[in-house]
Amino acid sequence: MAANGTVRFLDLSVDEAERRRYIAAIDKILTSGMILNGPEVGDFEREVAAYCGANFAVGCGSGTAALYLALKCMHIGPGDEVILPALSFVGTANAVTAVGAKPVFVDIRRDMLIDPDKIEEAITPRTKAIMPVHFNGTVCDMDALRAISERRAIPIVEDAAPAFGAVYRGRKAGTFGPVGCFSMNPMKVLGGIGEAGIVIAETEALAERLNELRYHGMRNKEVCIDVSLNARLDTIQAAVLSIRLQSIEANLKRRAEIAQRYAAHLSNVVEVPRVPDDSRSAWYSYAILCDRRDALAKALLSQGIECKIYHPTLMPDHPAHAGDVSHLSVGRGVVDQILCLPVYEKFSDADVDRVSEAVVSFYGRAA
Repeated sequence: MAANGTVRFLDLSVDEAERRRYIAAIDKILTSGMILNGPEVGDFEREVAAYCGANFAVGCGSGTAALYLALKCMHIGPGDEVILPALSFVGTANAVTAVGAKPVFVDIRRDMLIDPDKIEEAITPRTKAIMPVHFNGTVCDMDALRAISERRAIPIVEDAAPAFGAVYRGRKAGTFGPVGCFSMNPMKVLGGIGEAGIVIAETEALAERLNELRYHGMRNKEVCIDVSLNARLDTIQAAVLSIRLQSIEANLKRRAEIAQRYAAHLSNVVEVPRVPDDSRSAWYSYAILCDRRDALAKALLSQGIECKIYHPTLMPDHPAHAGDVSHLSVGRGVVDQILCLPVYEKFSDADVDRVSEAVVSFYGRAA
């Protein structure tokens, strides 16, 4: 809680001990002069690969850059189509369009994840990838998606941007296809002090191509073999992320405790998110579905409780991606009901109770 009594949606401040660790790491980098491509980048990549149980990891400048590089790495471009859910941050669709491909939007389920039953009918001869989004930090139904992928010989490119550390039946998010992508901006469960991202790669060949693509498609920094962007991960972000990776399990545990506490208070009042017993969400956000969402959000704010809507607009409703939305009935209903409550590791039980009581009170008065 902020000093003025406001319940903050997210608190990015750091304590003194943590600050000193960052300063020491940054001072080492500044002294060495290895601000780009310092050894900390490779160290962090190996740490992420080991944590995720992956073969390789390649750092980059943002989560959107990770998606762009992953698609380019899979040779997806003009004339190709990529199937993705209608609900995500628009960066998902932007990355597809940026490589020259066409995003093909399918509906979601009430859990806000892509509906596997809607994928087959969206496949055409031009479909080159299926891009599930692990929305809110919960992994999609990967058994169903992998069955489609294998049956139709269409690779999965995971948008695991908000789901670092999430688990599906014993397997970490980002490892279900040849490439998986994470965002590590400050708002994420594992976040830096600026923009950052990383791509999980299944093979050494994919990792090598990603290394080339993240710096203008340059081989050995001398010959451009493919048109790409400057999307490198800077050394300072890698060093900070390595430090923060050490506490990821404790942070995930605390987020899960907060989610359980919310569910205990709210499950009979609003539709709360559910995670299968054999899976673990990263709880990037705690998204309830509720009637009179806008009125509830206004009531919470009037009591000093910050909340957010992730996201109020389906991707095909943005002018840049406008298309037919008549088949997106579930998604259309969900975006009118989503409300995200605060969930981060520094959030106290007392604040969870305060938020929950305010939600219960709102619907109690309306009864």
